[in-house]
Amino acid sequence: MSRTVALAVDLGASGGRVVSGTFDGRMLELAELHRFENGPVTFGGQLVWDFVGLWSGILAGLRAAADRHGDTVRSVGVDTWGVDFSFLTADDALLTEPVCYRDARTRGLLDEAFSIMPREEIFAATGLQFMELNTLYQLIALKRQHPSLLEAADRFLMMPDLVHWLLSGERSNERTDASTTQCFDPQQGCWAGGLLERFGLPSRLFAPVAEPGCDLGGIRSEVKRETGLGDVRVILPGTHDTASAVAAVPALEPPSARPDWCYVSLGTWALVGAELDRPLVTPECLARNFTNEGGVGGTTRLLKNLCGLWLVQQCRASWQRAGQEWTWEQLTSLAAEAPPLKTLIDPNHPSLVAPTDMPAAIRELASGSNQPVPESTGAVIRTALESVAANVRQTLGELDELVGRRIGRVHVVGGGVQNKLLCQMIADAANRPVVAGPIEATAIGNLLVQLMAQDGRVDLRSVRQVVRDSFDPVTYEPRAAAAWDERLAG
Repeated sequence: MSRTVALAVDLGASGGRVVSGTFDGRMLELAELHRFENGPVTFGGQLVWDFVGLWSGILAGLRAAADRHGDTVRSVGVDTWGVDFSFLTADDALLTEPVCYRDARTRGLLDEAFSIMPREEIFAATGLQFMELNTLYQLIALKRQHPSLLEAADRFLMMPDLVHWLLSGERSNERTDASTTQCFDPQQGCWAGGLLERFGLPSRLFAPVAEPGCDLGGIRSEVKRETGLGDVRVILPGTHDTASAVAAVPALEPPSARPDWCYVSLGTWALVGAELDRPLVTPECLARNFTNEGGVGGTTRLLKNLCGLWLVQQCRASWQRAGQEWTWEQLTSLAAEAPPLKTLIDPNHPSLVAPTDMPAAIRELASGSNQPVPESTGAVIRTALESVAANVRQTLGELDELVGRRIGRVHVVGGGVQNKLLCQMIADAANRPVVAGPIEATAIGNLLVQLMAQDGRVDLRSVRQVVRDSFDPVTYEPRAAAAWDERLAG
């Protein structure tokens, strides 16, 4: 059988890459073609993304794809983080660099927003978890600081939409990323027009949303010239990276209102949730700060954003600045040797968002809660990992209550799969089997949605069958559940 190649442009907050997927009709083979750095820069008094630099890295990756795969490349699609955006003018020019969600412009805006539209009404309209970085609050800040930009804008595009526009010339808003804005109504499947009106945001900027699998057409002629690619289609994946990752979960059961499996997309963040066949916009969801985001195949990702491996990453960075060059493997090995379940902290505590010294911040939290202070390197990392596992356990308990059953199995996907110690901790803490893998879930989901798309419709069962045929997960059975139950009792 002939082999078809698709390209995934996978952009994250610290870097981007172009990955190819070669498909023979049954199995998918991955190859990372190019990796490049990303990060916000201060520009004009704001923290913005270097969008020109990102585009340069993408073009380099597409050139590598043409060199390696030639005319077998059939399609390309882009996934990124959520919430960030920019605008096009009426004559198709980029209006401004996209501002980074970490910019200070949204600080304190939640209370201001609630004075215009109560929290309960915003949630009823959008079903989304409340975070200051959400697009809604960025737009409110923009309207206050730079109203002329909104007047000059003709179309709102999110980060993956912007790259798809550069690739194809087509303006589109894709549903999974649109659902992260807190401007989108998941129950109606369209922009929340009443909410936009309440906040004085022009609804003319927001186009009808497209679904994963939608074909935007061929790449621009100038992209062909720049890269050497031929007749390549631009096909929307789940453009929010977690939507693509969840599409690659190797589950057998279809989406439902009472699922028996859940997922943890594990990296810097730990996104803990379930795949539903409809949104769950209830007072209980609001009280527990869960979010309803779009998934591939018309599904809903009911989830909560938790701190993931951020603590470990920042501990390592702190030690590197002090001249201690620990590898990830060394840190995990030291943590495995440290005594278990001595100290547990809140990994989402505000003091851990951006401390100058993460190990010191962890020790301070431990001391403040009258627990043993982790002194050694291994004890600090063990505290961080066990605290994440405990937080996942608590969130799974909340998820059980929201869907009305005890969920039986946890699928862990993403880069955190490589941390075997944390995977076992999650199994032990939650007292449920953990199925870990695939590691490259985001790129896999992106690629398979492109490859399986027919008339803009994607069959998740077919996508997941390829995942099961192509990649071997690792299962972790609970081994120390009783010790966790005793530690967390009460």
